[in-house]
Amino acid sequence: MEYRLTIALPKGKLFRPAADLLGKAGLNTGHLSDEARTLVFEDEGNRVRFIICRPTDIPTYVEHGASDLGIVGKDSIIEAGKNLYELVDLKFGFCRFVAAAPRQSLSLEGCYPWKPGVRVATKFPAVAGEYLKRKGVQGEIIKLHGNVELAPRVGLSELIVDIVSTGKTLQENDLVPLEEIGQASARLVVNRASYRLKAADINDLVGKIKENI
Repeated sequence: MEYRLTIALPKGKLFRPAADLLGKAGLNTGHLSDEARTLVFEDEGNRVRFIICRPTDIPTYVEHGASDLGIVGKDSIIEAGKNLYELVDLKFGFCRFVAAAPRQSLSLEGCYPWKPGVRVATKFPAVAGEYLKRKGVQGEIIKLHGNVELAPRVGLSELIVDIVSTGKTLQENDLVPLEEIGQASARLVVNRASYRLKAADINDLVGKIKENI
């Protein structure tokens, strides 16, 4: 079958709202799953193929044209730094980038004593590096792949930069947000060549998605 479009969907918390939104836009997504062994699904009626990926890989699949479109968090887009178009803010998967420090490191007035050489643990080194640059502080970025809040507790770092939704994890680890760095939500992204060559199909789908946000 020749597909009109291939769409990459993220595993995890963004998967279900992304699949539901595409379903409302007229695609057959009822059979999709991010827990099945198969990672490729078809909507034969609409001649659309879906691929299910790790969120951090979706910008790469889209940039290289393995997928025409993708749904992924803004946080993954920023970190990937890929050459693609961001078409629509889908208004779900909202979270915030924050810098946070252990409560005991703050002064009585609640201020953090910034010092050169500060170590920052994060899953988002690009965001953390830009943050230190804006603060005018030289420091070391320590890339982790998970459980970032553990780093200050065991002396690996003085600060963390991470995404939070409710802030509950920070509280449970006695970390205090110092500053909100930015916000993120799910976005629809497109391969630049696909946007030229498949403009009619893509714009038709984008219009239907916008009607259902």
